[in-house]
Amino acid sequence: MSFASNYTTLIFDIGDVLFSWSPQTKTSISQNVLRKILSSLTWNDYERGRMSQAECYARVGGEFSVDPTEVARAFQDARDSLQSNEELISVIRHLKARSDGTLHVFAMSNISAPDYEVLRTKPADWSLFDGIFTSADVGERKPNLGFYKAVISSTGADPSRTIFVDDQMVNVLSARSLGMRGIIFDDTREVIRMLYNLLGDPVERGRQYLTMNAKKLISVTDNGIFLRENFAQLLILEATDNRSLINLTDTHRTWNFFQEKPLLTTEEFPFDLDTTSLGLTVMGSPEDVAHSVMDDMLDYIDDDGIIQTYFDHRRPRVDPVVCVNALTLFYYYGRGHQLDRTLHWVREVLLHRAYLDGTRYYATPECFLYFLGRLLEISSDVYLAVYIKPLLIERVRERIGADGDALALSMRLQLCAHLGLHNDVDLRTLLPLQCEDGGWEIGWIYKYGSSGIRIGNRGLTTSLAVKAIIEMQKRFPSPSSPPSTVPAIPLVKQAYTTAQSPERFLQSKSDSSINPSSIATNPSASTRQHL
Repeated sequence: MSFASNYTTLIFDIGDVLFSWSPQTKTSISQNVLRKILSSLTWNDYERGRMSQAECYARVGGEFSVDPTEVARAFQDARDSLQSNEELISVIRHLKARSDGTLHVFAMSNISAPDYEVLRTKPADWSLFDGIFTSADVGERKPNLGFYKAVISSTGADPSRTIFVDDQMVNVLSARSLGMRGIIFDDTREVIRMLYNLLGDPVERGRQYLTMNAKKLISVTDNGIFLRENFAQLLILEATDNRSLINLTDTHRTWNFFQEKPLLTTEEFPFDLDTTSLGLTVMGSPEDVAHSVMDDMLDYIDDDGIIQTYFDHRRPRVDPVVCVNALTLFYYYGRGHQLDRTLHWVREVLLHRAYLDGTRYYATPECFLYFLGRLLEISSDVYLAVYIKPLLIERVRERIGADGDALALSMRLQLCAHLGLHNDVDLRTLLPLQCEDGGWEIGWIYKYGSSGIRIGNRGLTTSLAVKAIIEMQKRFPSPSSPPSTVPAIPLVKQAYTTAQSPERFLQSKSDSSINPSSIATNPSASTRQHL
């Protein structure tokens, strides 16, 4: 699976794409009548070069009961109103220049010979085009296939490597029927975005966005309030392995979600087990510190045996994603058995799909599933894999193709790559969500428990999107590659093999896939007794 652009040809309509014009004239001919004239069979023949301008004006004058001189004046006003779309033209120029001669640009228009002569007098960068095809010269009009075939024949363009842009759906449909990639023009910015996405490398552009915005990848609420917090910064670091992109609060032990004064919550906000668990696993804290913190965490388990969210007994809060992240820390250091009842509840949440509407603090079902995948990737406990992985695979399969923002799609795709699941559906949905600046649209990861206000971070979405694309490409380099022949793709670095040997990591790129049949016949007695 390659994400390099294969397109070598761009074909643009002229009217209402590269040039705009106004149907409002100073004559007695209304906009509605003018548009009817443009759709008439007489005008179609005129644009094919089958009659002169004078003959055309005379015929439509009779057909629509208007003076031919009024028709002439109306179309002169329309010609005078022509304005080039410099925003789009400048982007086309940029795309062509950076292609090193591999991208060819053509125009293809339904236009009469006299109107085209006038058009060429308008200020525009006409040298940009490798060729311009008019209906008057070819003797065919869009959407007739003959016009397209004549352009393909003349240019030698490969339809499968051609992008066609037109404001009329029927014209785009004809282009698509011949194998072209069709774009319906209705908004300049959206078309520019689509062109960048089709002609650029999404990974390279995403990395450029992250680099250009290094140290400024700040989270924002869905009501527009910016806040500096540690959790997203830690996830960006884990996804990119690039400390220069982020800002983190220095801490030697426990972590607080907020880096500065808490916003939209209580003035004093307690340190939490969620951010602390993530921080200790991502930052690779000294083992004695990690064990000391875990000892403290064990004091925050409720009567159901479920670990809590905050280092504050006055805030008894339970969230399955927080539980998963705490489990990840404990399994990372070989102490997962100490949270066996928490693990059982997490599996019940997974089994009964209790996460489908999100959780107390996390906005989407993908958050729960993603962090479960992260738990399996970090842990070296084979029995944990047997206990969770088969059910997780079922639940992830159920989510393929479900609605979701760019962050949810990225999380889902990373899970699929890690678990060996083909997922072209969500990949095709994710790629067009990349913005013109190379970053992805914001996705919502967590929310305030009381108000429900959501928090997102474009830097996090972009870093996870880039990683998802890379991992899907590694896992499935071609459509024919069977999943079983490709090593599993790690979401994150893995845990110590033992808590007493911090220098020994499982190789992060090794095959972390589990063979359930071999494990089921000989599970570790020590792990079996804890679960």
